[in-house]
Amino acid sequence: MRTDQLNNVRNLGILAHVDAGKTTVTERILYVTGTTHKRGEVHDGTTVTDFDPQERDRGITIFAAAVSCVWDGHRINLLDTPGHVDFSDEVERSLRVLDGAIAVFDGVAGVEPQSEAVWRRADRHGVPRIAFVNKLDRAGADLDTAVESIRARLHGTPLVVQLPIGREDTFTGVVDLPRMRALLWDDDGAFTEGPVPEPLLEEALRRRRLLEETVAELHPVALEEFCAESAISARTLTSVLRDLTRTGEGVVVMCGSAYRDRGIEPLLDAAVAYLPSPLDVPAVRGVQDGSPQERAADPAAPFSALVFKVNATATGRLTYVRVYSGTVRKGDTVLDAGTGRTERIGRILRVRADRHTEVDRAVAGDIVAVVGLKTSRTGTTLCAPSAPLLLEPPAATDPVVSVAVEARGGGDADRLATALARLVEEDPSLTVRTDAETGQTVLSGMGELHLEVAVEKIRRANGLEVGVGRPQVAHREMVASGVSGLLYRHVKQDGGAGQFAHVVLDVGPLEAGFEFHSTVTGGRVPREYVRAVEAGCRDALADGPLGGHPVTGLRVTLTDGATHPKDSSELAFRAAGRLALREALRACRMVLLEPVVEVTVVVPGETAGGVLGDLAARRGRILDTSARTDTVVITAAVPLAEVFGYATRLRGRTRGRGTFTTRTAGYAPVPGVASAGEPSR
Repeated sequence: MRTDQLNNVRNLGILAHVDAGKTTVTERILYVTGTTHKRGEVHDGTTVTDFDPQERDRGITIFAAAVSCVWDGHRINLLDTPGHVDFSDEVERSLRVLDGAIAVFDGVAGVEPQSEAVWRRADRHGVPRIAFVNKLDRAGADLDTAVESIRARLHGTPLVVQLPIGREDTFTGVVDLPRMRALLWDDDGAFTEGPVPEPLLEEALRRRRLLEETVAELHPVALEEFCAESAISARTLTSVLRDLTRTGEGVVVMCGSAYRDRGIEPLLDAAVAYLPSPLDVPAVRGVQDGSPQERAADPAAPFSALVFKVNATATGRLTYVRVYSGTVRKGDTVLDAGTGRTERIGRILRVRADRHTEVDRAVAGDIVAVVGLKTSRTGTTLCAPSAPLLLEPPAATDPVVSVAVEARGGGDADRLATALARLVEEDPSLTVRTDAETGQTVLSGMGELHLEVAVEKIRRANGLEVGVGRPQVAHREMVASGVSGLLYRHVKQDGGAGQFAHVVLDVGPLEAGFEFHSTVTGGRVPREYVRAVEAGCRDALADGPLGGHPVTGLRVTLTDGATHPKDSSELAFRAAGRLALREALRACRMVLLEPVVEVTVVVPGETAGGVLGDLAARRGRILDTSARTDTVVITAAVPLAEVFGYATRLRGRTRGRGTFTTRTAGYAPVPGVASAGEPSR
């Protein structure tokens, strides 16, 4: 592929709240582009991207699936991402390698909690988006209400480029406002183009004028033409919408009904017209020999790629990579920039979910799967051995829920250990450890469903009977009030060279995280020993005084110290830092933190009172209640430990008609659990 052909590549993701219709949108894109010849349905378990048995059983997307298709001469590499909060790290890893995204919103619910969460993640990664308001054929669906929720909750500037033709079950098409043409779909999904229907013409002209005024306020080219001509041409409007989308100053809003095959063709046209190619995004940044470097998306540049997903099976490993620069061919030797090891590319595959087509090479801008890599993990940088480059890996979120797991079969412990190692290799948001006190194997993840899926995968893939304990949340400990002038002398003499370190610490509260400073003057503690004290303090954060939980929210200042001409060393000062901070934490007033989630509950109006009472009994703090047609939407902050088993209780209280979703809301103090602190010595 030549550099100029990269203009015809789009690396896109489908982002949304669970049940907004992401997978159905993906299925219709595959069908419309001719990639598949039959429409897959989520409720039938026949979708291409939800190919895992658990995804089909549960009717939700669990694992990000890659597909590739062609539309209007453009290759579109598409990632269908999960919408459930427990799998948000899968979305994070996908966003790291995407150039653009299509955000799907429910036409009835508008912006939902996880929609907002993934939108914020896309903001952090600088991924341009267009919006697709789906399910306009449903009762209660309204484009204007959904657009207002985008404006209010996402703080974006919606640029609505379509007007629906018909409402709810009479929704049959859209008016394309930039071109002032009507697109109509029949019951078989075929569409025709024609003039705007006379009853809608006045409203279409009003909305077209509103679109012109909005873009004129945001873009100088549009403003110049609007002032000169009192209108903006379709050609200028398209160019300006592309610029505003790529800078994030505006959000192009489309609409349709994916289930009824209405609105997919113009959505693809918009994705090609407004979302960036690999040439339109900034060059990837990495580190080479300690110096920042950039690599442009050029097939002739040195090869560099990032591993963003690994499928580890009993028959081999499938490694998904985004190629940022250069060209790689099967049989090539590549360098793992993190470990310095070299690996050989066995095969290169163009991916369509669980089906693959072998290709001879991959070039800058491609998203492909590679066979033959033995040690590469998620976040690994692959590059040309002659031009090393280390890219920033995707960020991983700390697990918040843990369960003890054990093999029920007497001789299956080793098989379980192997299965868990393979599971963690595939999903870095899972961790496995052995409890030092009980000897139990503890599996930790992002939520109850996340762990359920992981355990069920072990059972199905390995034929193992696995016992699972009750879920436990991951607590944190935080400094509420600190201590000053804590003196600690580390002296050890057991023959030969001894150890000596003298440190004085101030420990105070911090809103979040950990900060270390030194105010030592006069060279009383050399710089290398200061770094050792900081490393020792970080070691001490692993287990706090309240219950051995990780410590957060503190600022440590090294104010004084002393050394010995022979016995002082970095090892001694690291030990002193660790032991001094542990003693300081015992003297501080500490509070225990627990993870909190924002729960959004949708229930029939007549059951709202009982649901509110149940949330209060679960230590929930009501944030908002609102009426929506014949239902009530309740938003509350609830400790994660109180949400376990809530689905069953909600079904009982609402006769099966209530639903709820959650999203992570950080940590909050556990009432009545704190240490009084001890006087420092």
